[in-house]
Amino acid sequence: MKLLRTMTLTAAMVVTAGAALAQITVNMINPVPRSAVFYPLVVGEALGYFEEEGVTVNLLPSDTSIPYVAFVQNGQADLAMLDQNETLSAVLAGANINTVYEVMQNAPEGIAVLADGGAADMGALKGTTVGLVSDRDRAFLQAAMAIEGHSIDDVETVILGESGPVLARAITNGDVSAIAGSVFDWAGLQAAGVKLNLITPEGLLAAPANTFAIDTAMIDEKRDAMEGFLRAWSKGIHVSTLRPDVVEKMLRMAVPEEWEDEAAGKALLEGVMPMNISTTERYGDVQRDVWTNIQPRMIEAGAITEPVDVSTFLNDTYIAAANDFDRDEVAAEVEAWAAENM
Repeated sequence: MKLLRTMTLTAAMVVTAGAALAQITVNMINPVPRSAVFYPLVVGEALGYFEEEGVTVNLLPSDTSIPYVAFVQNGQADLAMLDQNETLSAVLAGANINTVYEVMQNAPEGIAVLADGGAADMGALKGTTVGLVSDRDRAFLQAAMAIEGHSIDDVETVILGESGPVLARAITNGDVSAIAGSVFDWAGLQAAGVKLNLITPEGLLAAPANTFAIDTAMIDEKRDAMEGFLRAWSKGIHVSTLRPDVVEKMLRMAVPEEWEDEAAGKALLEGVMPMNISTTERYGDVQRDVWTNIQPRMIEAGAITEPVDVSTFLNDTYIAAANDFDRDEVAAEVEAWAAENM
């Protein structure tokens, strides 16, 4: 995905023919192209919210070969979507970034077992083999065992990879008692007819899974564009609390490739929709207590080397503006769109 190209990626003003409002291009780097995974972007574009804010969103090509934070630091990206590990590691490394909006406030990771006859809790996994979708899931499994008083040494682990059929075969054949993975992996399994229960400890569910980071030096210079972008994103979240069926229709129209397998498309949307809806009163608000509380287990797992003062990088300067919109107006716009398109 992070296919590096020789290209100029600085934000530019684009004035469309006959338009009264200049469109500012916001360059964003995140793990996937337009997708149900981050549906507020698709919803905001479908209802014209970004355009109303004078913003055109340019998703930069991406993969995992180069840290996303580097694109913010060198000016190629205005916003980078970072997870908690990337954020804290970058701050410890001296990156001059601020986290300005929490995109997902629930951990996508989890520990899944078969719904019929699977383990009831983490303790029941002791003495068994647990599958990891990738090696990055080892730290989460370690934290899940530790939070309930057990150790990762109490289980054997095997890396299974991301193939849905391989994961399904491993857990249905009993090769593994559970799988440590994410909501995206569960979508593939459920689409294959594998019914799962999650036994993830409650204490691991609250986590800033994906966030928007910006170069600290650009906070004020890009304020108008960032506030407009985040307000449009927040409206996209709000739409899903009103009419999830409308969100589904928009996704079917914008990213039909995700719906070629009907069951997989539905499972993916059902998995990611609650993750995109903020748990805080204000959409996207930064949670200082959560960021502080996750750090001890991250240190124990070796994800970071030392604690980080959250006041050095959490910044809610855009949050009030991101939530400054008329909810009733959004509701009316959603109904109008539905009347025309559904």
